[in-house]
Amino acid sequence: MQAEIHLISDGKLQLRHFVELAVTVQIWVDYIHLRDKQCPARELLAAAQELLAAGMPATKLIINDRIDVALAAGAAGVQLAWHSLSPGTARRIAPQLRLGRSVHSPEEAANASEQGADYCLFGHVFPSDSKLGLPARGLELLAETVKTSSIPVIAIGGISPANAAQIIRQGAAGVAVMSGICGADDPYEAAKAIHMAVHSWPGGNSMGEGGDSE
Repeated sequence: MQAEIHLISDGKLQLRHFVELAVTVQIWVDYIHLRDKQCPARELLAAAQELLAAGMPATKLIINDRIDVALAAGAAGVQLAWHSLSPGTARRIAPQLRLGRSVHSPEEAANASEQGADYCLFGHVFPSDSKLGLPARGLELLAETVKTSSIPVIAIGGISPANAAQIIRQGAAGVAVMSGICGADDPYEAAKAIHMAVHSWPGGNSMGEGGDSE
């Protein structure tokens, strides 16, 4: 299975600017998450519709927390935070969506699997600007989570071209990136570099230059 790259809006860029960035870099990523805790549903849906109108496949679109927006946009899935609806409840509401669950330990990953999540987002693995003051969970705990989880584990937190391959070497199913792309001087080149780093490891199953996983 090819390792996945998830791009998540960082909350610092205005949604319209993130949409522009996401359209530019989408060739290098597998999923694009719209995540904005303060954004009204109407604005989140409008951003999703802009992405789709710009030619991004709906199969790449993930909405964080808002099942209603995901359904209205025809998105591929929804990313559930720990405070969100449980995967079991979400599955009953929207059985067609791919369900992700944010976790922070092997135990939470096991719980997510038991509740019907399709994958989990584990982190933060490396020190991250979005988690200042909180210790990183590190590669060892990531490896333990991967080993004990019955669903794919996507790593998040401080991911860069310099460390992305380390994530795949631990057996993770992919990486999720926020500031590493959104905050880069050249987001396109940053996304490309992360793509190449992830797929440089045999477990990443590279498709080569310009390869799109869709």
